[in-house]
Amino acid sequence: MRHLAPQNRPVRRPRILLLLAGLIPLCVFLSGCQPPAEQAAKSTPDGDRRLQIAMIPKGTTHIFWRSVHFGALQAAEELGVDVQWRGPQKESDRNEQINVVQGFVNKRVDGICLAPLDADALVRPVKEAGRGGVPVVIFDSGLNAESDSYASYVATDNFRGGQLAAEAMGEKLGGKGNVVMLRYNQGSESTHQREEGFLKGLEQFPDITVLSSDQYAGTTTESSMDKAQQMLNRYGDQIDGIFAVCEPNAEGVLRALEDRKLAGKIAFVGFDSSEAMAEALRAGKLSAIVLQDPVQMGYLSIQAICKVIRGEPVEPFVDTGVYVATPENIDSEQIQKLLNPEKA
Repeated sequence: MRHLAPQNRPVRRPRILLLLAGLIPLCVFLSGCQPPAEQAAKSTPDGDRRLQIAMIPKGTTHIFWRSVHFGALQAAEELGVDVQWRGPQKESDRNEQINVVQGFVNKRVDGICLAPLDADALVRPVKEAGRGGVPVVIFDSGLNAESDSYASYVATDNFRGGQLAAEAMGEKLGGKGNVVMLRYNQGSESTHQREEGFLKGLEQFPDITVLSSDQYAGTTTESSMDKAQQMLNRYGDQIDGIFAVCEPNAEGVLRALEDRKLAGKIAFVGFDSSEAMAEALRAGKLSAIVLQDPVQMGYLSIQAICKVIRGEPVEPFVDTGVYVATPENIDSEQIQKLLNPEKA
């Protein structure tokens, strides 16, 4: 049997409900009317929570990125932050890199370090990150966006690197001959700067003729080897020198030259190192290698994004250095360190 309370008798509420009713407005006031997740995401760097930094390379297969990762982990350990490393498997997969950026923005990481594999395609995701309150540092390769779209750019002076490659080629050829330059991949700003720097640098050698400079070798060693074979088939013994603008391109060219027993007979300048490239330089199969400092690049990128998050000033462009390895200086301490950088 159910009993009804008399109409003139007040209904008693449990005291715990009254207490909760009083606490809810207080909690809302203290939290600034924000949900707990958003509060955690915006906690200050001086709090107990470690900063979560996303680092997104162009790809994850090439040796260069493993060294960038090593430098990033070094900085993270020193600064007491966490680095989440993720990127597309293929350096031609623009959509995958865009998805990775958007995923980290949705996770509300504290900051992003990004090496855009396409200078145009990644503009919108970077701007969206900024509007979402996630600062971005660009590294390795530039972005065709206003400078206020990102906090800093940490990279090699790639145009200068291309000029140094041209100087090494000109010296090896004695200032005269025919050369082929293999481009990397459309949309890659870093390698585009190297390509343009090389062509500009060759202007000081009026007796050097560029046979081809408009062919893209692609993002893998295999595609680069195929393209090098095509160039050798087309121009044959007219070729006196070849310039390849990054690690997979250079390794592909090296394999093609070795396959035809031309390694060491054609002047060959590469960009970026690997174990095979270092061995080829020592063996005289390479004339020179233009080297970046990937460990320093990773380190300074993490350092820059942490400064941004903490409200400290950062330089708009941070130059990580560019060097040239030759058979003559291959055993110097600095060149050995760059030819064989630490890897994650």
